[in-house]
Amino acid sequence: MANTWGYGAMTNHLGDIQNSKAIIIFGSSPAVNHPVGFQHFLKAKERNNAQIIVVDPRFTRTAAKADHYAPIRPGTDVAFMYGMMHIIFEKGWEDKNYINDRVYGMDEIRKEAKKWTPEVVEDVTGVPAETLIQITTVYAKNRPGTLIWAMGLTQHSVGTSNTRIAPILQLVLGNMGKEGGGTNILRGHDNVQGATDMGCLADNLPGYYGLGEPAWKYFASSWGVDFEWLVGRFKSKEMMSRPGFSLARWYEGATGEGETISNNAGTKLKALFVLGNGITSISQQARVKAGLDALEMLVLVDPFVNEAAVLTDKQDGVYLLPAATQFETSGSVVATNRSAQWRYKVVEPLYESKEDHELMFELAKRLGFYKEYTKAMLMKENKKDFIWPDDATDEIARIVKSIGLTGCTAKRLKAHTDNWHLFDEVSLRGYGPMKGEYYGLPWPCWTETHSGSPVLYNVDKPVSEGGMGFRNRFGMEHNGVSQMAGDSVTVKGSKIKGGHPQITKDNIEQILGIKLTEAEKAKMGPSWAMDKSNIIVEKCMEAGVAPYGNARARTIVWNFPDPIPMHREPIHSPRTDLVAKYPSYKEDKKMHYRVTTKFASLQQSKDFAKEFPINLVTGRLVNMNGSGVENRGSKYLVELTPEMFADINPDLAANYGIRNGDMMWVHSPEGTKVKVKARFTQSVLPDRIFLPFHWAGHFQGKDLSERYPEGTKPYSVGESANTVTNYGYDIITQIPETKGGLCRIEKA
Repeated sequence: MANTWGYGAMTNHLGDIQNSKAIIIFGSSPAVNHPVGFQHFLKAKERNNAQIIVVDPRFTRTAAKADHYAPIRPGTDVAFMYGMMHIIFEKGWEDKNYINDRVYGMDEIRKEAKKWTPEVVEDVTGVPAETLIQITTVYAKNRPGTLIWAMGLTQHSVGTSNTRIAPILQLVLGNMGKEGGGTNILRGHDNVQGATDMGCLADNLPGYYGLGEPAWKYFASSWGVDFEWLVGRFKSKEMMSRPGFSLARWYEGATGEGETISNNAGTKLKALFVLGNGITSISQQARVKAGLDALEMLVLVDPFVNEAAVLTDKQDGVYLLPAATQFETSGSVVATNRSAQWRYKVVEPLYESKEDHELMFELAKRLGFYKEYTKAMLMKENKKDFIWPDDATDEIARIVKSIGLTGCTAKRLKAHTDNWHLFDEVSLRGYGPMKGEYYGLPWPCWTETHSGSPVLYNVDKPVSEGGMGFRNRFGMEHNGVSQMAGDSVTVKGSKIKGGHPQITKDNIEQILGIKLTEAEKAKMGPSWAMDKSNIIVEKCMEAGVAPYGNARARTIVWNFPDPIPMHREPIHSPRTDLVAKYPSYKEDKKMHYRVTTKFASLQQSKDFAKEFPINLVTGRLVNMNGSGVENRGSKYLVELTPEMFADINPDLAANYGIRNGDMMWVHSPEGTKVKVKARFTQSVLPDRIFLPFHWAGHFQGKDLSERYPEGTKPYSVGESANTVTNYGYDIITQIPETKGGLCRIEKA
């Protein structure tokens, strides 16, 4: 089981936002979720008079600082962005040369955008036509512009389409690969990007290597273990290539029957080992509870009591292991912009708490593979003993070539942390002893002397300074059209003029115009991503060439259910009339991370809007984090928001006889409910309510406080918003549709 909630890596970085002349934000409130990083947005206003545009179902604290605000209906971002492109194409504001030289399939986007007039967009999104026109005009005429998003854009049944349409908008305007441009996705925690990079996903190995046999063999060799031994760790070789359960729906592995069990090699999940993940922050809490109750063993590793232990009815087989905090550990973490940072230990772990790796090592010993588990840390220099975490960081650098982590060694990362004051906040460029490097060595950092790459796809800089074109991942041509960048798109200082494919052992001599020695050929791997010798990359650096190629960005993904992004109504839509016009996917998706995911079959099974007419929006608070267990353990933070609540417009509340401060029930189509306090505000329109997702300890009106071990109950307990979030999952990633759903309310 692993997380599939990834939603893209930043192409640029927070400091670079200061170079932007326009900033458009979809489904994110950095003033709340990234209050330190938000300073760069405000500095962009000071430096460039940058126009801040917020597109969000709520008038957030970020919107309060914006120049333009659009109160979009949840789940209609694709329609809104097509509306922007409709205006851009109609006015001729697109970057025609950029599209011609660096983009494939834009004609299909033009064709779809033509349908989305401002009037159609207004009907679907709720945003007035004049607001759409004004926002589009401002954004198109103030370049470079950067596009920001977070989970408000991704957590939808069309989340993948959302995260495709946003970069396409940037391609239309030529904002990709530009300082002050790009798509900048704000990660929620300090190492979300690092966790994603390290394979905490259900469908890939570390570094986004797939689950095919060549990738497994590459890792077996890199780890110093026999491939057949690795195969033996699975019930069958076939299971090695199958994605596991996702975090979003792991519980079905414990409770499922029939097809789900068959997909899991004929057995239910019997044990769950949780490392620092707030289970109460997962959608569908009633189903999560059923999964927890069905387990034979539940192990929760956390500095605080993981509230999964409180939610479950299990009376035995639940183990709480006290983990060390970030102040009691050391090692590298990766920030939202792909920069790594070294974290030094402040104090030794207190009491009987242990660092995560110690617990994992002990588990590996008892399961009989500790030697194999740790062997790779000894391989670089044929050591007898490893040094933690330095050798683990160096193991990652040695193996993960796919995203260019070769240069991110422990020694270099420590030097950056020790000399952080010698880096410019806007460019990340280093000075003095740090000259020639960017802070945190943002990947790809191709070699142990490479600078790092602060802005992806920037052809105006040499490869040695982080320059590159778009990656060649999908062949040389499609439908007879070349997928290589145009002849005019040459990375600065590159030996190769124009576009070129990714570099492999078979084509390196021809493309780079070099002659390899027999010794080099013998050491070299089949491709730059599986070349343990790193010779391919080294030869590319000498030629000023990015090893992954210089291709066109594609707007068409021909193997997806929607080759180009399409607006589809949420599974639970308040607009039944639009469901008929923009239905969800026709077919349910079987074998989707070992379960079946429903789309149109559920969406059209009844008119949900009749019984559940109110949009349900969830999100974060500035004083809380994740499932909130550590924050609600602070009496000072709790004083700011002492109890779980629902933000509700007074006009909506009046229809139900609810007064400010009254307790109210929120019911979901899943048959679940939560009891929360009404908080009047004009920040939400009368057709929607907002719930923060940081509470736990109550479940459908029942107080579970007696289940906390003595002395561990937080200062505030309450209902989890995720008890009433609706069923709905993305067709590619299975990310849950927590940002688009329905509910009904009543006075408690």
